[in-house]
Amino acid sequence: MPMYAALTYTRDVDWTSPEYAEEMKDYREFGQAAAAVIRGGNALYPTATATTVRVTGGKGGEVITSDGPYAETKEALTGFYLFECADLDEAVAYASRLPAAWDGAVEVRPVIEF
Repeated sequence: MPMYAALTYTRDVDWTSPEYAEEMKDYREFGQAAAAVIRGGNALYPTATATTVRVTGGKGGEVITSDGPYAETKEALTGFYLFECADLDEAVAYASRLPAAWDGAVEVRPVIEF
């Protein structure tokens, strides 16, 4: 069966903070309900913890790192799920049940398996 990445875009917050416990409950409930198709996934720490990596001059060039996200946006990539579904329609149906879809967005993309 095909695999789909469901990328969650929400407010850029620390989901480990106690103030988000109620919202995390919704994610745990989703995880239990969709366990049959979930093959992986996790939440990400806020973008302030990100390190952006670039290599100047192409392969073998100088490695340049900078603190913070690649781009500043209202909503940030805050997590992902890996679904194994029959088709895109099924993956979209599961993505629509993610709490991120209720006040943010979920991007669903097919996974290339090498």
